[in-house]
Amino acid sequence: MLQTQVFTLYPEIFPGPLDKGLYGKAMAKKLWSLNVINIRDSATDKHKTVDDAPYGGGSGMLLKPDVLAKSIDKNLNEGERIFYLSPKGKRFDQNLALNLSKEKSFSLICGHFEGVDERVLTTRNIEEISIGDYVLSGGETAAFVILDSVLRLLPGVLGNEKSVSEETFENGLLEYPQYTKPQIWEQKSVPDVLLSGDHAKIKDWRLSQSEAITRDRRPDLWQKYKKN
Repeated sequence: MLQTQVFTLYPEIFPGPLDKGLYGKAMAKKLWSLNVINIRDSATDKHKTVDDAPYGGGSGMLLKPDVLAKSIDKNLNEGERIFYLSPKGKRFDQNLALNLSKEKSFSLICGHFEGVDERVLTTRNIEEISIGDYVLSGGETAAFVILDSVLRLLPGVLGNEKSVSEETFENGLLEYPQYTKPQIWEQKSVPDVLLSGDHAKIKDWRLSQSEAITRDRRPDLWQKYKKN
């Protein structure tokens, strides 16, 4: 069973959509679990203060190192990877999702305000990851994205596990176009090759389509694909 933890100031947000559908069924089957930790519970003053102004000035507030570190130290499993969700982190991708799906456990820290004290990140060996080149109001949305992408890779979660190997990013390319019934819709027909029954030709067509789409939309991925 994959054990996941989320450190947040808003524990009521979780599990949100993750206890519905396939993931809810997988949780009931004990394929994965979610422990939600309220960072504010580790604050020691009567007001449960979790943030303070940054040294050197600047706008916004930072999560206090003593509060966050105390929360981590009380709840983190020995040897467990822990990630702080940050726009300046390493880009989260399918390879990392696959790696995390093979872990026994991992934890996510949802930031708020202007960030966290750097000393917590260095002393607790926290890895920073980002889901994209944009800024969110908090890390909870990013946590849902990461958990969703990891959970679907766990054996037994998806009905057809073969579909995972045929998806975008699995072979370094974006996915090819897909079609279903009706065969003709608004005077547009499904490509003839998909109706041919020739599996070799269909495979070649799908590869060529994936290559063309990747080359056009993601030149960065295309360059990596060509090198391999």
